[in-house]
Amino acid sequence: MDSNVTEPESFWEMDSTWTTTVLLVPCVVLLTAGFFHLYGVIMGLLSKKSVRNKVVVITDALSGLGKECAGVFHKGGARLILCGKNWEKLEELADDLANSSDPTVTFPPKLVLLDFGDTDSMPEAIAEILDCYGCLDIIIFNSSMKVKAPAQTVSLEVDKLLMDNNYFGPVTLAKGVLASMISRRSGHLLLVNSIQGRLAVPFRSTYAASKHAVQAFFDCLRAEVEEYGISVSTISHNFISCSASGAPATSKSLWSLLYTKKPLGVSPDEAAAEIVKTLNNKRKEVVIAPSLPKMAIYARSFFPNVFFAVIGAGVKNASIAAEM
Repeated sequence: MDSNVTEPESFWEMDSTWTTTVLLVPCVVLLTAGFFHLYGVIMGLLSKKSVRNKVVVITDALSGLGKECAGVFHKGGARLILCGKNWEKLEELADDLANSSDPTVTFPPKLVLLDFGDTDSMPEAIAEILDCYGCLDIIIFNSSMKVKAPAQTVSLEVDKLLMDNNYFGPVTLAKGVLASMISRRSGHLLLVNSIQGRLAVPFRSTYAASKHAVQAFFDCLRAEVEEYGISVSTISHNFISCSASGAPATSKSLWSLLYTKKPLGVSPDEAAAEIVKTLNNKRKEVVIAPSLPKMAIYARSFFPNVFFAVIGAGVKNASIAAEM
């Protein structure tokens, strides 16, 4: 009789334990998700608070990422200086920001014509940027020019144009404002760079070279200005797109996936959120990319022969596919 009584009790105990586990797991998942959501909200509020009243310069403010950053910092109460090549479009952007915000808690953006491809106009543009508020707190170097072609088909004129836009322009602006930041012993320079500043793939020789060069400059600058309280950050992304989702890549080669626009790209709002986070935490280097490009960076450093073999095979496969 005792054995008959014990068995049902064990059964009900096991059933009760199973039911508790089934109910507990979703609760833990929901609590964890809620915690991370709350953490994100709090960090977002703190990040916006950290830019209030700060003088923030955004180069190429007319790009998708530039507009997104302008909207985020404007709502956060920053004193924006928006730079771009087209005055009419800059005015349109300023009007859009003013119409979508509360004028009692925001500042009307200042506008400056800035073209990294025109090095002769840079000194005047830098002087105008410094005159806007008399000081600078944050500069987001956002402009970029891209070319995709075999190296032998790209002219030296195009090579120079890419170097002006991607290297000499940002470097000239950084040098032009450093004296002001050093005198105040504060400031933050943030370079939005391509992952090709860390990893080069075929048919982008000049573009990758310009991105490697500007990456090296800001890496050196970081160490040089740290004693003055100036922070230098670099954010390397694989591709900024209108949407992070899209049709799958048609090419199956491994190297082509390292720079596929979609679905591996990041959206402007995701990149802008990372920029705000980087400014808030003063992180020195951030890579925004899926696992495969990140693995390729390590492979290039630790297993270069394997990396070069994969790259070479990808080019051969692409050539064969083009002939067919």
